[in-house]
Amino acid sequence: MDRALEDFLAEKLEEISRRSLRRHLQALEGPQGIKVRRDGRELLNFSSNDYLGLANHPALRDAAMAEWERGGFGSGASRLVCGTLSAHEELEAAIADFKRTPASLSFSSGYAAALGTIPALCGAGDVVILDKLSHACLVDGARLSGATIRVFHHNDLGKLESHLRWAREKYPHARVLVVAESVYSMDGDLAPVSEMVALKERFGAWLLLDEAHAVGVLGEEGRGLADREGVSDRIEIQMGTLGKALGAHGAYIAGSEALREFLINSARSFIFSTAQPAPVAAAAREALKICRSSEGDALRTSLRQNLASASKQLGLEEASSAIIPWIIGGESEAMDVSAKLLDAGYLVPAIRYPTVAKGSARLRVALTAKHSPENIQTLAAELAKISPTDTPRLQTR
Repeated sequence: MDRALEDFLAEKLEEISRRSLRRHLQALEGPQGIKVRRDGRELLNFSSNDYLGLANHPALRDAAMAEWERGGFGSGASRLVCGTLSAHEELEAAIADFKRTPASLSFSSGYAAALGTIPALCGAGDVVILDKLSHACLVDGARLSGATIRVFHHNDLGKLESHLRWAREKYPHARVLVVAESVYSMDGDLAPVSEMVALKERFGAWLLLDEAHAVGVLGEEGRGLADREGVSDRIEIQMGTLGKALGAHGAYIAGSEALREFLINSARSFIFSTAQPAPVAAAAREALKICRSSEGDALRTSLRQNLASASKQLGLEEASSAIIPWIIGGESEAMDVSAKLLDAGYLVPAIRYPTVAKGSARLRVALTAKHSPENIQTLAAELAKISPTDTPRLQTR
């Protein structure tokens, strides 16, 4: 390898390390769950997005294996060549039924869904308006589109209204797309979805709502925040994931039949990607069945009880989602608290810039339906013992 490249990489890695921002891959030795093994140690896991505890559910495993027996593993090609299998169409029908939309289209990841959908809908001369805390995939999709981008302060409806008014005055004939999440992944707070819907309708804009951290957790049968607020049928583009609360893999865009057909023909991340293996699609379809069943309802009840208990024991306002941010501030300080928790047997990684803003490094405590009251009690006691007491413990705005 070229020496100049090696020197460049070494210098950049050293710079990342000096800023306490270097990351490392660390494999788990076994399945996902509330108890995991790493480096030969059993750890209590408070970092996973597996909110309902479905990632290691036997029904998902059985569905994947049955599909494997029926048709093997690899899909062989992209969806438009010969990679579309019956398992994909069955999954997409199940997603549309779950979301109560006419149609849906599945993608290999949430990142692929965002990077395919936003540039397909908007381009040069259009306007994309994003919440400041929107996920990186949404930001990158907006940048890739070539549209004019405006960012509004997190959940600031006044600023959103101002941007919408500006867009309509400056670009009266443009497509205007508002992009937001329903549950924000690093803060766990909720978007004012009903008010956003009213604003985008007032100014003739479209809304792309990413329900990644709400699906399975909020709304009837876990349909998400838009369903809970009764505005699902007024949102043009609903995005979600199959790999968090649903415990499987992949993502989707749900909406009209025309939207599905347009993305099939225009979303580059869909057109030019090999289709997901059929067993993966089958597992996701099974996860949706569980999510909509009495078992799913019981899991959501357990999750809500755990969230209420954790919030109380941590001395915070009751969490509105499965995510509780424990704000430390400095990157090195957050790393230190995370390391102490790891020594005590708890897996709660530090979240640092650029995932969150500089100076707002935190522990992202993720609760699941499978945590026990004792798990939560011992974490709260350990965190109170080792976390700095002179720093804010909950993000405020």
